[in-house]
Amino acid sequence: MTQLSPTTRRDFLKLSGSASLGFFGLMSFVTNPASAMERSAESAFGYGPLLPDPKGVLNLPKGFSYQIISRKGSTMSDGLLVPGAPDGMAAFKGAKGRTILIRNHEMNPNPAGGGPFGLNNELLSKVDRNKLYDYGKGVMPELGGTTTIIYNPATGKVEKEYLSLAGTTRNCAGGPSPWNTWITCEETTKKSGPDNSCEKDHGYTFEVPATDKVQLHAAVPIKAMGRFNHEAVAVDPRTSIVYLTEDTGDSLIYRYIPQVPGKLLKGGKLQALMIRGQKSVDTRNWASLTTPVFPVRELMEVEWVDIENVESPQDDLRYQGFDKGAARFARGEGMWFGNNEIFFACTSGGKNGKGQVYRYIPSKHEGQSQEKSAPGQLELYIEPNDEELVKSCDNLTVAPWGDVVLCEDHPHPFVVGVTPKGEFYRLAENVGFKSEFAGGVFSPTGETFFVNIQGAGLTVAITGPWKIA
Repeated sequence: MTQLSPTTRRDFLKLSGSASLGFFGLMSFVTNPASAMERSAESAFGYGPLLPDPKGVLNLPKGFSYQIISRKGSTMSDGLLVPGAPDGMAAFKGAKGRTILIRNHEMNPNPAGGGPFGLNNELLSKVDRNKLYDYGKGVMPELGGTTTIIYNPATGKVEKEYLSLAGTTRNCAGGPSPWNTWITCEETTKKSGPDNSCEKDHGYTFEVPATDKVQLHAAVPIKAMGRFNHEAVAVDPRTSIVYLTEDTGDSLIYRYIPQVPGKLLKGGKLQALMIRGQKSVDTRNWASLTTPVFPVRELMEVEWVDIENVESPQDDLRYQGFDKGAARFARGEGMWFGNNEIFFACTSGGKNGKGQVYRYIPSKHEGQSQEKSAPGQLELYIEPNDEELVKSCDNLTVAPWGDVVLCEDHPHPFVVGVTPKGEFYRLAENVGFKSEFAGGVFSPTGETFFVNIQGAGLTVAITGPWKIA
């Protein structure tokens, strides 16, 4: 398989963060989980207690500050409005020290939620309708998509902001690619039809270039990557294989092996993860299940089963895969590549449904015939079953210093860090809005943490004494 250039891989690894750094030692939370978060306030692994915010928006540790850099409804550089429901996000290295942020918007066709074209879509004529994926028969265009922000960390100012993808729906999460694009995902399987306002079927992924040029990119679905309730993706720069999560209570974990590395629209093979030698394993660990408990911190070899009819008119890929032996997961959501490993969150997994995080170690022969003799490995990385530690973990990223950083999908959420030794700590608390955190990501230099407060339609930049080195 063609390899990506060393320079591309190196830059992408910096973007992704260096992940595990000894995560095999993830044990400490098991011994006394109830007091783990309390201990973090005074320990060396966290940043100290969260201090009350005089403005009543975000509580942060001492020495940290935040700035709201984008608000729903504000006018952007292209004359359109910042859409609502910001979700998944990635940060790319721009020219002259700038950061390029590409941000999803989990919008449906109702402009009352904060569409880019105004309350009555009165600004729709400002864009080329041929670049929209679904024009909604000219009546109800799909209002999901992506916006791009050009941020200057030296001044703390947004220099440009524009609509970069349009006509898609419920763009939830996605992931950065090593070829400088954002892969955005539709979390829906809405179909077109005479009784539906949409012109096209939905449930696909789309690619958006990371550029500082103000332009709306044509929305072209990557249909070979499957039609299902997409959530997030992670790309391995060594192989260009794309890993995908699915946000349903009975979801699968997929991988897409492109025919041409870095050219996802050229076609490829879609597969689903199976525990080697064990067919149709249920990893959810719900108390209501009678299936065997999926063990924590035990590496298991995996296989991959082929998925057919990937455009799935009946929305049945997860059933097809499970029948073929693929493992079942509880709402696969956030996913991130770091240090040659892939982490992903299952928001409702675990005995108490409070969430799980998994780690996948790709085979050194991933996607090739030799993979059978040296398969990839999967580990249930954390399942604390204690909402004092983490609850409803959704989007995640890997910090430059190796910690996994989780955004909670909860009315009273925190941003939670997990160290390589399994110590939990809190980075931020949303006290201003009953809304989830989403899209947490570090800048390419690691000096700024960007995060969305979805319900309020805010994007926030957090700076402080991060442990970058």
